[in-house]
Amino acid sequence: MSTSFPGNQQSAYQLTDAQDIDYYGVFADIPQADRTIWQRARDFAQAHVETMRQGWNDHHYPLEVAQAMGKAGLINDGVDHPAIEKISPLAAGLVNMELSRVDGSLGTILAVQAGLALRTIAMFGSEDQQAQYIRAIADVEIPAAFGLTEPDHGSDSTGLSTTATRQDDGSYVIRGSKRWIGNGSAGGITITFARVNDEGAEDHAKVRGFIVPQDAQGYTGTPIRHKGSLRAIDQADIFYDDVQIRADALIPGVKSFCNVSQVLYATRIGVAWSALGHATAVFESALAYATQRKQFGKYLAEHQMIQERLTRMLSELVSMQLYMVRIAELESAGTLQPTQAALAKYNNTRVARRIAADARDMLGGNGILIANGVIQHMADIEGIHTYEGTESIQALLVGRDITGYSAFA
Repeated sequence: MSTSFPGNQQSAYQLTDAQDIDYYGVFADIPQADRTIWQRARDFAQAHVETMRQGWNDHHYPLEVAQAMGKAGLINDGVDHPAIEKISPLAAGLVNMELSRVDGSLGTILAVQAGLALRTIAMFGSEDQQAQYIRAIADVEIPAAFGLTEPDHGSDSTGLSTTATRQDDGSYVIRGSKRWIGNGSAGGITITFARVNDEGAEDHAKVRGFIVPQDAQGYTGTPIRHKGSLRAIDQADIFYDDVQIRADALIPGVKSFCNVSQVLYATRIGVAWSALGHATAVFESALAYATQRKQFGKYLAEHQMIQERLTRMLSELVSMQLYMVRIAELESAGTLQPTQAALAKYNNTRVARRIAADARDMLGGNGILIANGVIQHMADIEGIHTYEGTESIQALLVGRDITGYSAFA
């Protein structure tokens, strides 16, 4: 198909349709219940892809799409709580994969709202907090953020310096700042991690969690602009200027950074699934382009070099699929170890980067057009490669596990 312009003809390619590449039949026999939820995610993502693409172009967060995701029952991430739909680890992964295959910002909305915020309240919140927030977060009636990373403490998140000073009446005053906080300026709540300042108290200097309303006096959340990745969801700089919160804002189950790590380990599984979604998208675009683009008198797919590159990309994609199905099996059995989740994140974001680079190269100049998908996925992979723990941090976690020696500072 071509579009005529004065003096030339410009070919039009269809490169973003799902092809369901499953060379080893990894997903061929998944339960129907999981397949139904997967299809729900696909239908939702396709219905909103143009809005999200425009949001990416405009560097605009269409919060209404996040709210629609809640109404569609997609804010879940496998969190186990009686107030929300129970889905299997495999179904949760397939939803994450599918949303990310269509748009990386959709996958990140899921990661923040469900994987981090919803999971924290479900795992560690009081009964009253769960009654107040679980359904509201799952339905995205309340946008929720997870405030851990700070301007000076990213990978070194154990060194966070935000403080919560306990007052005589049991309330707290929070001082400090956070950075790169998804939904941190969306008008809802921010689950904030801070060190308690209360000399003589048992939890003095320990990391605790607090539910901070974003309309609290002294709270300022400012979206970070000029991003080249995940441009259709806002991450924020947050400043806490003596933000006073009530005693019941304390999340009782978060008693140390070890509890925060439990949430991060679980969310890394979602990031690995997200990387698989991105890798699937760029591989399918490259394959479609190879069968539609002609050079030197024949389709790219007829060239030996292209076939070899596609085969290499496919081999890496299949390895990612096998990783994630096994991860889902281990999670379902209750035997998944945190370092196994770290290894999946480490592997999949690295491999997704390689597949995206090959796909971008194969598309030539057409590879930098947003409409063709590849360059947007390539940029968004850079975001997930970093968040929930960089490649280096994952390597140190796994390295400590297999050697018995800690190489952390």
